[in-house]
Amino acid sequence: MLTLALVISRHTAIRLEEVTGALTAIAGGLFFLGSGLPFGRRGGQALGGLCLCAAGIVWIVAVRWGS
Repeated sequence: MLTLALVISRHTAIRLEEVTGALTAIAGGLFFLGSGLPFGRRGGQALGGLCLCAAGIVWIVAVRWGS
């Protein structure tokens, strides 16, 4: 198993969690617009999915390695 030597300060972890919240809000807005507009369905859902994926990864990094 590979040990990742990554240390994130508490302040940086809080900032990363704020970015995660913003990405989640953007993803929700894209899903909302994508479901309401027929021409934006695929693009909105794809961008929303990417935002949720990025938010999850950033949240895991902030929680796991934030001190």
